Amino acid sequence: MQTALQRAAKPNFGRWLLQQVKRDDDIGALAKCAHRDPCFPVDGDVQAVSRRLNAIQADGEMHVALEEAELDWACL
Repeated sequence: MQTALQRAAKPNFGRWLLQQVKRDDDIGALAKCAHRDPCFPVDGDVQAVSRRLNAIQADGEMHVALEEAELDWACL
């Protein structure tokens, strides 16, 4: 179980994802798309990003990348 200090130190998902633009994998590709999207939920959680992907009718690969990103972020 995480302490309050660990939760406070963890960036929110949207901001964390935007910081992944230099990655050379599917998460990096998702981050690059998010960076170009003026309506990307910067302060959003995983569900908010998923809703945004649905709203823009992103392909399945972006949804898989989102799942991978969630796992990486959860390990912080």
